[in-house]
Amino acid sequence: MRTSFKEAGAIKHLVRLLDHNSFAVRSAVVHALERLSVSSSLYHVLEAEGILHPLVCTLKRSETSGSLMEKTLDILARILDPSKEMKSKFYNGPVNGSKMGIDAARSLDASARLTGDKPVSIMDSRKELLDSTVITRLIEILKTSPSNLQRKVASILEFITIIEPSMETIIKVDVSSGLEAVFQQKAVKDKEADVEGQELDEYALELEEAGLAVSAASRLLAKLLDSEQFCQKIDSTHFTKILRKILKSDIPLRNKDWVAACLVKLCSISSPNVDFENPINMEVTLYETIPRLIEQIKLSLSPETQESAVVELNRIISEGVVDSTRAVASEVGIFPLVNLIEQGSDRAVEAALSILYNLSMDSENHSAIIAAGAVPALRKIVLSQRSHWSRALRLLRNLPV
Repeated sequence: MRTSFKEAGAIKHLVRLLDHNSFAVRSAVVHALERLSVSSSLYHVLEAEGILHPLVCTLKRSETSGSLMEKTLDILARILDPSKEMKSKFYNGPVNGSKMGIDAARSLDASARLTGDKPVSIMDSRKELLDSTVITRLIEILKTSPSNLQRKVASILEFITIIEPSMETIIKVDVSSGLEAVFQQKAVKDKEADVEGQELDEYALELEEAGLAVSAASRLLAKLLDSEQFCQKIDSTHFTKILRKILKSDIPLRNKDWVAACLVKLCSISSPNVDFENPINMEVTLYETIPRLIEQIKLSLSPETQESAVVELNRIISEGVVDSTRAVASEVGIFPLVNLIEQGSDRAVEAALSILYNLSMDSENHSAIIAAGAVPALRKIVLSQRSHWSRALRLLRNLPV
């Protein structure tokens, strides 16, 4: 249906109507374009028809209603997706049979039109985003909006950092205050507050949205940290403190990877020579790396991924990272490890046995190891004299059986 609208020539007329005097017309048009923008095959078409200019004008208007602003940001976030933009720089082939690589984008760029059929290139229309008024407005939205809009704005700002020369403008309008607002939102900041008064589903949804916003803001921060000018201006100690709290929060694990990356980057700026003894590196290991590896062992359908994850986990524990065994136990890592010694490759079994042996040195873990079914699995290895039977025997002797 979306392709039919495009082939019928509807998009250029809808874009033209974005400047209509009637609010009802503008609202209906934005709603229609937002639905069309869901299709990845129409991103370049929308941009080539000059949609950025009227959308930027809508963004600048302080009187724009909340619903209209949300749909405007939806469209902008889909068109100005930084991950898709970076991929397009290295890809020049067809997607799903549609020639929408760099050559196609260039042909669209050459034929782009704004209202009144005034020729304009895509790159020229993107430069409107570098206006300090636009960036100030985006940061204002970042500071005052709910999580779902914060995520979109952070993504748009990340895209703007790709456009040259944008970094100086972004730094001048105090992007740090916008990032701080995302990182200190209620769902992330008050880990234990009001949870009892909320429905579990409602709380989980709030954390999910907060996590997506935090992840997008962390990606933006990581990009900004590549700028020496930004590094000199930012209060790295303050942001390190905020991000450390987020790393320990209840937001979904998949949203913590960019938080961890930013922490490591901030740490390297203040202390270039870092190792496991550094508290930041230890926290990243305990609250992001170990949970991620356990998730891979538990959920991955690829034996190679499971093997790689358990070997890496064993390396971390073997290097004596403080509280690493406790982190494995608290993340319910014992059950997937026991499952792995029954079904994993020789290398995976060896690593899992080593981890379980380290866990068994703490008597508090004995009941969980036994409950996970370790004893019959270990006896089977010993009696069949499979590889690593001696390791299995040592672990058995540590357990109260």
